[in-house]
Amino acid sequence: MTDTEARADLVARAADAGARVALASFREELTVETKADKTDVVTQIDRDAQRRVVETIREKYDEPVVGEEEGTSKAIPEKGPAWVVDPIDGTNNFVRGLRIWGTSVASVVDGEPVAAATVLPALADTYLTGAERVTLNGDPVRVSDREDSDAFVVDPILLDDTTDTAGVDVLAERFGDFRRLGCAQATLAAVASGSLDAAITTVRMHPWDTIAGAHMIRNAGGTVTDLDGEPWRHDSRGLVASNGAAHDEVLAAARRAAGE
Repeated sequence: MTDTEARADLVARAADAGARVALASFREELTVETKADKTDVVTQIDRDAQRRVVETIREKYDEPVVGEEEGTSKAIPEKGPAWVVDPIDGTNNFVRGLRIWGTSVASVVDGEPVAAATVLPALADTYLTGAERVTLNGDPVRVSDREDSDAFVVDPILLDDTTDTAGVDVLAERFGDFRRLGCAQATLAAVASGSLDAAITTVRMHPWDTIAGAHMIRNAGGTVTDLDGEPWRHDSRGLVASNGAAHDEVLAAARRAAGE
């Protein structure tokens, strides 16, 4: 087993371990705390799930962990290996009893992802990628082959507060339809598997919300850039992901949605 294969195996096991902790409390009575705003919420289950993910990683690797909850770093190191963890991506869905949420784990080396897993336990879906292919529940998946952007289904993951309403109008007018799943990693995994054609955020998001899914999309044949059209990195401004067939059109719409 190569190092990348070992890391792919571990991201899958770690994400599954965290997801099991979260699933055990799904649709149970929870104490919900708010963070920066009233829809940015957290529960003790987020912390418990992250603790289980970190424990699973530590069984094999004593390497830095970057994560959403306390006790972890908030920045990906540019040199050496690290692990990026979101114990419950889509916590607002989780606390409302909606099934679209999951646990995401990525392994990075020198700032670049080498393996990633997103487990959506309430949907019984596991997305996994290493150096090349992407699988959904063990079966290979690819981005969609749709070329007509007028027929695209797009997810506006997160838009700048100052342009949010106008940005949604731009995307609604430009593309065939759009969905907002409320879980960034589920959205990006859906682009990687061809269920969605594109996803857009006009702001700089946290790496634990994006890096696993971005790696999946690229490995599934898609394109991921920043708002300037440059290859996306974990510290990029904005994220524009598509099946690659009409990326320039998606990028142009994203820039308009950002007010540029």
